[in-house]
Amino acid sequence: MTRAVVQGLVLFFLPFVLFGAYLVIRRRDPLLWSHWSSQSLWLTIAGLGFVVLSLIVTGLVDERRTGAYVPTHVENGRVIPGHFE
Repeated sequence: MTRAVVQGLVLFFLPFVLFGAYLVIRRRDPLLWSHWSSQSLWLTIAGLGFVVLSLIVTGLVDERRTGAYVPTHVENGRVIPGHFE
């Protein structure tokens, strides 16, 4: 679950990081709000677009598991990890 949240956050902040790099390359101060204010709406939309697109691609491409899920349990003193049967 943590991996999914971190992955979503990275994809959301990717446009902001790229725009910050663009400002540095153009020799502008990336810490000034005046450079970000006009672009913040579009950067947010792009970040949300990346997250939604990744969810759609994951849903279409991810491996399908069939059968019943057997949760993690203990048998004869050994921990048996969860699996599909």
